[in-house]
Amino acid sequence: MKILSIIYLGYMFVSIYFLSLFLILFMKNKKTLFDYPKTGKKYSVSFIIPAYNEGKNIKESIEHIFDVGYPYLKEVIVVNDCSSDDTRKVVEGLLKKYPKLKLINNPKNLGNAACSQNVGLKYASGELIAVVDGDSFPARESINKMVGFFDDKKVGAVTCPSKAKNRDKFIEKLQSIEYNVIGFTRKLLDYVDAIYVTPGTLALYRRKALDDIGGFDEQNMTQDIEATWNLTFHGYKRKMCLDTYVTTRVPSTIKDWYRQRRRWNIGGLQCISKYRKYLFSGNILGLFIIPFFMMQLFLGLLGLGIFLYLSLTNIVRNYIFANYSMQAGTSLITLNDFYITPSFLNYLGIILFIAGGLFTILVLKIMKDNILKKENLFNLLFYLVFYLTIYPFIMISAIYKYTKKSYKWR
Repeated sequence: MKILSIIYLGYMFVSIYFLSLFLILFMKNKKTLFDYPKTGKKYSVSFIIPAYNEGKNIKESIEHIFDVGYPYLKEVIVVNDCSSDDTRKVVEGLLKKYPKLKLINNPKNLGNAACSQNVGLKYASGELIAVVDGDSFPARESINKMVGFFDDKKVGAVTCPSKAKNRDKFIEKLQSIEYNVIGFTRKLLDYVDAIYVTPGTLALYRRKALDDIGGFDEQNMTQDIEATWNLTFHGYKRKMCLDTYVTTRVPSTIKDWYRQRRRWNIGGLQCISKYRKYLFSGNILGLFIIPFFMMQLFLGLLGLGIFLYLSLTNIVRNYIFANYSMQAGTSLITLNDFYITPSFLNYLGIILFIAGGLFTILVLKIMKDNILKKENLFNLLFYLVFYLTIYPFIMISAIYKYTKKSYKWR
């Protein structure tokens, strides 16, 4: 049990370390969280929307893009990857309304968003490239608030928080909490140059930076993470604008949610494998981002392992005790069995849970989300107790799929 205690203490130390890091970064930078640089430059922007069976969302997504209010919008390129629904028809119906809208129909299905994004890059002529998913909807003024970061020539990409557009179902409400936490912590990582992903919901790239890294990795299940790591490796900064956002449709069923998160994990494993030789070497990528990302992926798996080990040993111990007690004719249960001896490890776990809960509440308050209404407190508790504990099981499935190379984008 001594070894287990050391492992448990290590698990707690890492968890508390990163929670403390986020709190320190927040306290130090709380007055500038929503700041963004203004610019007088006229950056031309090309939007690329990879689309596969987005007939229900693509019209609204395009309308949001043309309504962002950015005066130097060059073009909006929709790359239709042989959709089997009415995506092509919907976009064609908007071509007359929006002269800057362009439609590219792939002659054959390329199978993933990265391929379509690279096709769009061949036709895009803007100095900056905005990538938007076909089911995502940029907020008004979002681009205006993001372009100023590019006045620093070392900046290669800028992102902003993603918010859940659909919040009616229980699973959607839980994701809404999660998206707020992710967006806020990503801003905190910005202060130490450690942003590790510029999500495809809305990411703004310097065209030259994308050319330097050879575009998007078409073999990676999470090409947005890989592109961000590649930019970091090439010395480009990544920035986060917290004062704007993009809404996106989140999975509405547990099955779709599970598949999406498993794909994210598989893509993460691909990134770790691709960049493993840079671990603990080079710039911020090897010294912080890769170790942080690995801990984020595998910490829950370690916690699950500890829990299963303790549960299994208790079952075996109780079985042996019950078997011998019945043979000896002694009592199976005494009053002493109902007395729980508190330990430092128990207290540490409780403190960590409470601290994590308070941090989540702080995030939701700062992000000005209405999730903290009285009737939604149950959602928050469920999110902390159950939702986050499912991730290690998804990771196990992702590892299995990754080792078997049995995974697909769709």
